[in-house]
Amino acid sequence: MRIGELSQRTNTSRRLLRYYEEQGLIVAERSPNSYREYDERFVDRVMQIRGLLDAGLPTRIIKQILPCLDKPRVIYFPDATPEMIATLEAELEQMNQRIECLARNRDAVAEYLESVRVHRAKPEYDAEHINQDGPTV
Repeated sequence: MRIGELSQRTNTSRRLLRYYEEQGLIVAERSPNSYREYDERFVDRVMQIRGLLDAGLPTRIIKQILPCLDKPRVIYFPDATPEMIATLEAELEQMNQRIECLARNRDAVAEYLESVRVHRAKPEYDAEHINQDGPTV
């Protein structure tokens, strides 16, 4: 697929896709007319890259862990430095904290939504319960 289709399918700008290519995160083949051609697997790859960037990982770390995202998963890093391991551990902890926060927010929104639905299902002003002082609860 060409860069335009990859851009559309991943909701990622062409410029950003070219940047990913410059950083070595994705690789395009070149057609005879020099257009970039991307394999189908790059749809998932771009989504993974965007998710990792959104999680706060820098592209230099993403490039190092991309082999872990491929299937079958073959993980072997002879050049994994203590600094890289410490960085990944810190990033993992930050992701876990974000996930916990998102889960709490999701639960709060779900609870609020359920309350709204229950409240809307009940008639607010039932003629039998209205008196001079207003509606009763």
